[in-house]
Amino acid sequence: MHARGQRTDPSNPVGRVPATDDEIKEKYLERAIRELNQITREIQGCELCPRGNLMPVLGSGHPQADIFLVKFAPVASEIEEGVAFYGRAGSALMKSFKRLGIDPLSVYGTVFVKCPVADTDDSAPECRARVLSELATVQPRMVVIMGEEALEELNGLAVPLASAVEARPGEVQKLTPSCDALYVPDIDRSLDDEREKRQFWKAFRALGEWYEDFPPY
Repeated sequence: MHARGQRTDPSNPVGRVPATDDEIKEKYLERAIRELNQITREIQGCELCPRGNLMPVLGSGHPQADIFLVKFAPVASEIEEGVAFYGRAGSALMKSFKRLGIDPLSVYGTVFVKCPVADTDDSAPECRARVLSELATVQPRMVVIMGEEALEELNGLAVPLASAVEARPGEVQKLTPSCDALYVPDIDRSLDDEREKRQFWKAFRALGEWYEDFPPY
């Protein structure tokens, strides 16, 4: 209620059109792309690890993925291409996504040891900690941790509001209030041993059950 003669402004002034949901999503996506590009430039220009003239191994996938895959170190095919999950592991995962009904466009994958060093102990802790920046940018709803070394690194990242994830294969755990976690065996080691392969896929199937129950928004 206004006093007589008091000027009133329109509740929605002309020229201020509220942003639509699609426009808001587009802005967030643009920001995520910029931030990942900045992380890439920082990694490429980093001199913390003795990698010589070799290029680092970068994360790949959707900048706002629902599912964030992370393993400890790259294998030869990933080092050659400079892309995480390139080669046998990536091909096996793509087949699994199809079987589990998971959209591969909803996935982002990366590694802790981004530099191709002869001994992973030579990788700088500050370099491995860059995964925290990737997590903060992508903001996934599920983190799949592959192998005990990756689990140890993740638990040491000091993710805000995070609880420690335990090595319980196939069990969905809470990482943060808004993000779940799933621990599975190391996929690279699993591919060459039939028993370990069965153990990996048994644990990984829980991701399909989680994704099936995932709200479509």
